[in-house]
Amino acid sequence: MESRDYNGCMHWPPFHACNDRGFTLVEILVVIVILGILAALVVPRIIERPDEARVIAAKNDIAAIMQALKLYRLDNQRYPTTEQGLAALVARPTSPPAPPNWKPNGYLERLPKDPWGYPYQYLNPGLRGEIDVFSFGADGQPGGTGFDADIGSWDL
Repeated sequence: MESRDYNGCMHWPPFHACNDRGFTLVEILVVIVILGILAALVVPRIIERPDEARVIAAKNDIAAIMQALKLYRLDNQRYPTTEQGLAALVARPTSPPAPPNWKPNGYLERLPKDPWGYPYQYLNPGLRGEIDVFSFGADGQPGGTGFDADIGSWDL
């Protein structure tokens, strides 16, 4: 007895004779053209925003460093000095004042560099807040405008 499923495939005898077919060349070309049009619309928007992504990454790094500094202060009753710098979050400071309750594993695993490859800056006391953590931006120089502008804890 021969039976057919909803696709018209025969299941008896033990071989299949189906009406299934693959994609035609025209269908594949239509899909490729649609993907090309989408890529032409989306890729330029992504490519023109890497500097914006770097600014956001710098702000996220600065926020994480600020949290580590707050934990340092909770444990040691003060922020690291400018001389001790952000390195005090990774290794126990050797210059005074010695932190009485410094965590054995530190407060950060490592010090990140800003998205442009420069070290983050630290001031205690800060010029714009109790302490300042900042990046000099794309140009690596103080001041600037646009993507060269300084990005700091005061922007959070």
